Amino acid sequence: MKDAQKPDHISLNTLINRLKEGRFVVPDFQREFEWNPWDIRDLMRSIFLDYYIGSLLLWKGKLENFSALSCEPIYGYSESGNPEHIVLDGQQRLTAIYYAFLAPDKALPNRSSQYFYYVQVDKFMAEEYDSAFNYDRITWRWSKLLNDRQAQFEEHIFPLSVVGAGGWELPNWVQGYEQYWREIAAAGDSTKADKARHHSENAKAFGEHLKGITEQYQVSYIELDRDLEVAKVCDIFTQINSRGIRLDVFDLINALLKPKGLQLKHMWRKAESRLEFVGTGKMNVYILQVMSILRQNYCSPKYLYYLLPEQERTVRNPDGTRRKEVLVPTIQDFEGRWNDAVGALEDAIKLLRHPQEFGAISADYLPYVSILPVFAALQAHIRELPAPRRLDAQRKIRHWYWASVFMNRYSGSVESTSARDFLDVKSWIVDDTAEPSLLLDFKTRFRTIDLRKEVKRGTSVYNGIFNLFVLQEARDWMTGNVPLPGDLDDHHIVPASWGAKHAQASDIHTILNRAPLTADTNRNVISDRLPNAYLPELIQENGEKLVRSIFDSHFISSVAQAILMRDPFTPDDFQEFLNERQRTIQEAIETLLIKERIDLPLPLRDLDERIEQVELGLRTVIASELQNDSAQMPTHITQKVEERIQSAMRRDPSLGLESDLRKKLEYSDLRELQDIIMMDPIVKTVKGPEIKSQSSFL
Repeated sequence: MKDAQKPDHISLNTLINRLKEGRFVVPDFQREFEWNPWDIRDLMRSIFLDYYIGSLLLWKGKLENFSALSCEPIYGYSESGNPEHIVLDGQQRLTAIYYAFLAPDKALPNRSSQYFYYVQVDKFMAEEYDSAFNYDRITWRWSKLLNDRQAQFEEHIFPLSVVGAGGWELPNWVQGYEQYWREIAAAGDSTKADKARHHSENAKAFGEHLKGITEQYQVSYIELDRDLEVAKVCDIFTQINSRGIRLDVFDLINALLKPKGLQLKHMWRKAESRLEFVGTGKMNVYILQVMSILRQNYCSPKYLYYLLPEQERTVRNPDGTRRKEVLVPTIQDFEGRWNDAVGALEDAIKLLRHPQEFGAISADYLPYVSILPVFAALQAHIRELPAPRRLDAQRKIRHWYWASVFMNRYSGSVESTSARDFLDVKSWIVDDTAEPSLLLDFKTRFRTIDLRKEVKRGTSVYNGIFNLFVLQEARDWMTGNVPLPGDLDDHHIVPASWGAKHAQASDIHTILNRAPLTADTNRNVISDRLPNAYLPELIQENGEKLVRSIFDSHFISSVAQAILMRDPFTPDDFQEFLNERQRTIQEAIETLLIKERIDLPLPLRDLDERIEQVELGLRTVIASELQNDSAQMPTHITQKVEERIQSAMRRDPSLGLESDLRKKLEYSDLRELQDIIMMDPIVKTVKGPEIKSQSSFL
């Protein structure tokens, strides 16, 4: 098996010579050379002081790769050259070395002048390194000095271009510099001679240092094999960080499409305005990820490469053999898939923004931007299903979405998570027993989230709860209207000014102390007042019932409201309010998301909860009358209940077999409960008003 990568090193002299020969080229997707003059100076200082300057990542090139990646010479190189390596990481450093040591007749980018670099030898030998390395524009004075060796020796100016000149230029310069000061030492008076002798000794030592640096200083590099697949190189490239900037796979795909006649950047410019709701620099990559998920289920950089028209991918057959396949056969097919992905993302954003669907009415309150590709892909997948199956599929996607939000699922490695979730949710849509484990975790762990300590503004859980306020049609406290997206303020219920004196910052800014109000109510009507200052008059003017209904829409219970109205309002009251609101919001999460009442219109949510209480009461009565003995139930109902329990256990093995009849009855529906109630033993023995009221409801 050949090595995919070969670590090695190269001397400074050899590196400069290879730069001079044009051995290194830069792919089109790389950013332009963007270092400032002082960045180049600092690199030269590091080299002369024998500091490590990082490794280069090079790809041993071949003709088709140079062409496919639209490679260009290093900035400043003007000859035809002899390309050998494609620079994947290290362009800025290599270009800086080329510019400083080879002094091309070209201005630096965004500069009007050519610069040259030099070492102030006397300062260098005095170890005044901060001032020994310099650069300047090539003016008339400097141009004259650069052509006058005697002037250079006199002012102790060593131009770095001497190193790049090659041949005998460097030893001749060092010898001339030493000879210059030796002659002055021989001819001058004692004071002047001593100083000149010192300079001549420094000249010799500086020459030895130069020889050591140029011949022995090593620049490390990793060379990728010339036969390495472009897909692997693509994957490697996107993981590289250069000067803190993550390199973008979109630029790479754009470069690879250019020779095929596709201008991806132009296509993105046309699509950008349709996706501008979300302010992220990755939306162009998200389009490619949606394309990839829909075509091959995966979306990491390596897989994006296979979207290139006519690009072959190796696929393993079930029997272990391999075959080649092309995912995108033509340019036209690529353009069609691109347009479909743009449309899918646009529709997904509209759905997430909808105040009655997901409630992210402002981009500031979108729980995750990174969830967009898989969410859009799932929505596109649903549109391909037969119409009768779409209703249940949407229900499952909503359940997966909210579980992802409250379980912080998209805060880590989102590409692998997106691929896994797409496959899992697709399977769940087909098979009810294939419920993803994420959903089971959500049902048990949501109550462990400390909304006060762990949930900071801007996090997924914070924004998710804010979205629930919107879905609950949380109304403005003064107007009674639902705030519009452009007129929405994240209001502190207990003012931040009070909190600065009486509470911790984490407590006062928690989501438990927030409510969506209009900007006018927040800033001009309530301002910095405590609730106990305005709630009494609000209730007096509008009545307790209306105010309660508005506060209910914000998940503020009557208990929490009463705490807020205490006068004086103390730090202990504030803690009590936070505890009560945590309880209320957690109950809302269970009611709306775990029990999925969020799918119901607002008026039906309360009715559904009342029905649930009736069901629980019926099960308790039936279990009591049957003395907790499931053998007394009708056989056909027992069979159905057992089947449902087994199905639930396949989804969640931790459930275990239920021996408690009341628990077993949770797997029966209302009609089956009615059949049990109408059994002779129960009808004859139960005369109490409770069972009558429960059965009459049926």
